Amino acid sequence: MKKSGWTLLGFIFIGGLLGGMLGEILTVFSPSEQIQTIFAKSLSPGIDPPLTVNLILIKVTLGFLFKINLLTILGILLGIYLYKNI
Repeated sequence: MKKSGWTLLGFIFIGGLLGGMLGEILTVFSPSEQIQTIFAKSLSPGIDPPLTVNLILIKVTLGFLFKINLLTILGILLGIYLYKNI
């Protein structure tokens, strides 16, 4: 398999996405309060509320928000590991 920057970005994106989904699922379904507090903590960098520019003729809104938790970071690291070993 040919390694490229786009392939690495794909592995990082998929790993982060799967890790984030698993973190949200564990937050909802975990029986212990301790586990919920570990996985519920997240960092949310981004533009919140979105930036809006009203030019009368057109209204432009720009915004993004990343929600990063512990399993998101572990998923990203797993994606990088898999990329290097494939």
